[in-house]
Amino acid sequence: MFIDRVTVRVAAGNGGSGISSFRREKFAPLGGPDGGDGGKGGDVIIVGDNNLATLLDFTYRDSWEAESGKHGSGSNKTGASGADIILPVPPGTIVRNKETNEIVGEVLASGDEFVVAKGGRGGKGNAWFATSVHRSPREWQPGEDGEQRTLELELKLIADVGLVGQPNAGKSTLLSVISAARPKIADYPFTTLEPNLGLVSVGEQFTDEEVTFVVADVPGLIEGAHEGAGLGTQFLRHIERTRLIAHLVDVSDASGRPDPVKDVEVISGELASFGAHLEDKPVIMVASKIDAVNKDKLAKLKRYCKKHNLELFEISAVTGAGIEALKWAMAKRVVEVRKEEALPTEEPAEFF
Repeated sequence: MFIDRVTVRVAAGNGGSGISSFRREKFAPLGGPDGGDGGKGGDVIIVGDNNLATLLDFTYRDSWEAESGKHGSGSNKTGASGADIILPVPPGTIVRNKETNEIVGEVLASGDEFVVAKGGRGGKGNAWFATSVHRSPREWQPGEDGEQRTLELELKLIADVGLVGQPNAGKSTLLSVISAARPKIADYPFTTLEPNLGLVSVGEQFTDEEVTFVVADVPGLIEGAHEGAGLGTQFLRHIERTRLIAHLVDVSDASGRPDPVKDVEVISGELASFGAHLEDKPVIMVASKIDAVNKDKLAKLKRYCKKHNLELFEISAVTGAGIEALKWAMAKRVVEVRKEEALPTEEPAEFF
C-alpha cells in the first residue's frame, strides 16, 4: 500500500531532576553537598532510509515518545540520559509542524537526519548551589519537559523522469518495458492508483558511460485534477522533484479521445494550475501505441510538437518500436539537467 501523507504525534523525553544530597562519611563530618544532576531527555530524530518507499509504518502507530532522563543521585552522580528515538522515513519526505504548517525539515537522501523534538535538559543537583557563604544548600532543579509536537509527514517521490498523460496512455506499460517494475496494467481508466518507480539503465552504446535514472509512473490525470477531479492533486506533488517530464499521448483509436492536442493541453494546463512551476520543467513528448496508430491523430500531434518546438518520440511498448531511442533521449536529458544542477552558483563579488 502506498501511503504518502500521515500525521504523527511525537514527544521528546523529559529531563531528570537534580537531587539534594549531602556527603556522609565517617571521617568527613563536613562533607558538604553532593547532589548530582538529572540526565537529559531523549530526542526524537527523523532519519532518511533508502529501504523505505512509503510512510506505511506510521499508519500502524501514530504516537512516539522518547525515554526520559534519570534523576541524579548522591556522590555527584549524574542521572543517565534518556535514549533517543529514531523514526526512519523514505528520502523525499517533508516534515511540517501540523499546528503552524511550518517546515521542520526535509529528507533528501538516505542518512539525512534532524531532530524534530528536543529532549528536556536535566535539572541541577544541590552541589551546584554551594558557595562560600551558603555551604549547605538544599536547592535543586527539576528537569525540563521535552518538546511535544504534532507533525505531518508528506512524501514527494524523488525521480529523474515523471511519466504523465491521460488515463490509459500507456505509462505503466512503458515503465514495465524499460525497467524491472511491474505495475498493474489493464484496459480500463485509472488502473494505476499509486505511483510506481522503476530503475532504468542505458548502456555505454548510447552514452560515454552507463547512465542510471529513476522513472516514476504518475497515475492518470484528467481535466480538473488540480481542483480534485479524478485522483485529484493526490499525486501531482510527486512530479515536483522530477528533472524531466515524459508526456505520453495515445495516438490509437483505443482511447476514445479523437483530439490528441486537446489531451496534451489538458494535462499541460493541470500541471500549470498545480502551482509548483511544473510547467517549467523540460518535456519530452511521446506518441504511444503506434502499433495501432491513427494516422490523423499522429499527424496532428506532430504539427503541434513542431509548432511548440517539442521533441516527439513514437513508441510501441508492445512491439518495442522506438523504446531504445526514447531511453537514450531520457538519459541524455537527465545527464544534462544533472550537470546544470551541479554547476556552482555565482557568489557576489566582495569589495574591500
